[in-house]
Amino acid sequence: MMQEEQDALSAASNVYEAVMENDRVRVLRVVFRPGDRAAPHHHPDHLAVAIKGGKLRLTASGKSDTVDIEPGQTLYLDEVTHNAENVGESEIDLIVIELK
Repeated sequence: MMQEEQDALSAASNVYEAVMENDRVRVLRVVFRPGDRAAPHHHPDHLAVAIKGGKLRLTASGKSDTVDIEPGQTLYLDEVTHNAENVGESEIDLIVIELK
């Protein structure tokens, strides 16, 4: 079970906001302004749908990858504990759907 401080809403409340939750999914709105960072946090398997795209650096297990996200793009991500940083010059706006 994840620790409270690893939950995205607790660890990275500067970018994460709860939209809805039920027994099957949790939906989060994520807005990264240029330079915004999300502290290390945990997600179960999840989908991310880009409203506004940009360059996002994701770091997990000591390995960093920069992802160029296009508006309208949908990404599936396996369960992960990571941190994230907007390393581009545009605001990134995502809907994250965590599967339970």
